[in-house]
Amino acid sequence: MVTSPLPTITLRNGTTIPRLGMGSWLMGETTSRRTDEIRSLQVGLDNGLRLIDTAEMYGNGRSESVVGEAIRGRRDDAFVVSKVLPHHSRYDDTIEACKRSLRALNTSHLDLYLLHWRGDVPLSETVRAFKALEKEGLILGWGVSNFDVRDMEELERCSQNAVANQILYSLLYRGTEFDLQEHNARHHVATMAYCPIGQGESELLQHPTLVSIAQRHKTHLGPATPAQIALAWTLRSPNIISIPKASTPSHQEQNIAALEITLTQEDLTELDRAFPPPRSKVSLAVI
Repeated sequence: MVTSPLPTITLRNGTTIPRLGMGSWLMGETTSRRTDEIRSLQVGLDNGLRLIDTAEMYGNGRSESVVGEAIRGRRDDAFVVSKVLPHHSRYDDTIEACKRSLRALNTSHLDLYLLHWRGDVPLSETVRAFKALEKEGLILGWGVSNFDVRDMEELERCSQNAVANQILYSLLYRGTEFDLQEHNARHHVATMAYCPIGQGESELLQHPTLVSIAQRHKTHLGPATPAQIALAWTLRSPNIISIPKASTPSHQEQNIAALEITLTQEDLTELDRAFPPPRSKVSLAVI
């Protein structure tokens, strides 16, 4: 149960959504986990998280199928994001890829459709397809993923209507703080953080600083966890949407409880010391 207000962001197209969402990478890969995965997403919806992120690449549509089952009968509760692969990003291929995703999700439209990463297809061609999909009502907004500043600058020469840029961002991967996040905010593009608490790396979740800070905080579920501290840290910026994956209802509840944590200046200083912010431009990190 949500015990703190959900932080929100209003996208450049006027849609307001919570800044804590739900990822679905690797969902649908194991049949025995499917029920828990579906229920986890539904727990998130029950608590107002709304945003569910998926992609045609995730399990070749199996993740989209899990999401589709989770939102069945409650489509209006969800803000569904999917992504097109670069090698499907020519005009006709993008249109067809979107329709495949819609079939897998069993929905009439996507709330947001992203180009998964840069490929060889000119951005202008993919943007033209996105605009056609918008005109047809098959998508309500579009954006990109894994784009660095130069990519965003090229995109902006094609169109000023991208609403989001989904990137890898966590305490372990802070490089985008140097220039990309500020660029996104200045151009009214929301930054969507994937893998905000890593993929269970001991380097992060067992780090002594995170463990120590967690001991100073609590939620209605009990003492805070290092993962909750890492998640709360990503949500400190008003232009960040964080989309951690939770494969079980209990894990989802832990993620939601992270909203109860307000990091102090002392906490933030210690985290900067343990995970230093970038002092110069670094290559965009991708998983």
